[in-house]
Amino acid sequence: MQLNYLNYGTGYPLIILHGLFGSLDNWHTLSKKFAETYQVFSLDQRNHGRSPHTDEFNYQILAQDLYDFMQQQNLTNAYILGHSMGGKTAMQFAFTYPEKVRKLIVADIAPKSYPPGHLQLIETLCTIDLKSFSHRKEIDNSLAEKVPDFAVRQFILKNIYLNDEGIFSWKMNLNGIKKNYPELNKAITTDKPFSKETLFVRGEKSPYIQNSDLELINSLFTNAKLVTIPKAGHWVHAEAPTEFYEILVNFLREN
Repeated sequence: MQLNYLNYGTGYPLIILHGLFGSLDNWHTLSKKFAETYQVFSLDQRNHGRSPHTDEFNYQILAQDLYDFMQQQNLTNAYILGHSMGGKTAMQFAFTYPEKVRKLIVADIAPKSYPPGHLQLIETLCTIDLKSFSHRKEIDNSLAEKVPDFAVRQFILKNIYLNDEGIFSWKMNLNGIKKNYPELNKAITTDKPFSKETLFVRGEKSPYIQNSDLELINSLFTNAKLVTIPKAGHWVHAEAPTEFYEILVNFLREN
């Protein structure tokens, strides 16, 4: 698997993994900021962005993709940062290849199983015939009835592009995501907890990491700490980029 990626800056490597329906484009501004200190590799995970589409899609294979990427880049180890789905990939990677992780950062996701909260959105997206539209605004208007949240629509619309024939298409593998969606909601488990320094960052207004999850987190990540960013939601890095950056840099600089 040859993942699409962007490389920023020089220094010790920091690898960034986006969430479901996301891409490396979502991290461009923060990647440039992190690149003032680190060599940043921002990845499109499989079935997202400009990376290959496949029918296989689960956290074990996403962790294998990351391992292969590090081998291709001759990276002995790195700081690993993942948000949401990318956070679960990062956790799975840390359990499977602990020697490849210097420090782990997980943004607004716990290692537990989650209910299928995106199922209605996925079903809605699958009903849209992109090739029937001539302008992005038409797609937005079509989505608005079932997806009233403007920010969510704008996030989803970043997954649309004009192909070589001038027809609107999905960047992401929507059918592959729908088929494997139950896999993405599963818990991340291990027989051997991860003992290296780990930072969980959550948004105060996000429901994804509850106080009741801390016992599970601490049992699987024995050297973990949790930081909560006030007034931020699930897209904590986008809603509070300055605070998020400062928290992460301070964590990476420790010891």
